[in-house]
Amino acid sequence: MSEASSGSGLRSMHPLLKLALELGPLVVFFVANGRGGIYVATGAFMVATFAALAAMWIIARKIAVMPLISAGVVLVFGTLTLWLQDDHFIKLKPTMVNALFGLALLGGLYFRKPLLPYVLGDVFVLTDRGWRELTIRWGVFFIAMAVLNEIVWRHFSTDIWVAFKTFVYLPLTLVFAMAQVPLMTRHAPEPKDEAKGKQG
Repeated sequence: MSEASSGSGLRSMHPLLKLALELGPLVVFFVANGRGGIYVATGAFMVATFAALAAMWIIARKIAVMPLISAGVVLVFGTLTLWLQDDHFIKLKPTMVNALFGLALLGGLYFRKPLLPYVLGDVFVLTDRGWRELTIRWGVFFIAMAVLNEIVWRHFSTDIWVAFKTFVYLPLTLVFAMAQVPLMTRHAPEPKDEAKGKQG
């Protein structure tokens, strides 16, 4: 087991370091917007996002699916923002990412192809019912965040939207994730199943 792990080169990342790498680009975005405006902030955000991905790869030798997809959307919408000098694109990015994740999760569940176990299956072990309930919750949450982003950027100033993206979006996601712990604990597989396997 240890030889296989060392051969694959995969390493674990401390949760606080992972959080810092996810929060870092948002902080850069907020600071750059205050000093140079939304277009400077967009360029800085793109650079910081891919720097964070590179750091994740160097540290853990892997990049999770969701940050990778989000970075791809940042590249597309950030490039459109700078090229066309239209900040609507970067403001639409959170809407598109959250809607994509939400529809993918709920759609996969509808077609009996749940996707969440593929994303979190190497971290958590749940019963089928547990994965279903968790998928529904995350799917609805992502759709709600897409709607919330649309409300904020369409009805408030750019500075308020940037502050929302930096100081509300990620903390709200973390609070929601922590709120799912009781569900995951409740739907963890029974230890007796493992005991029976050992006895056999």
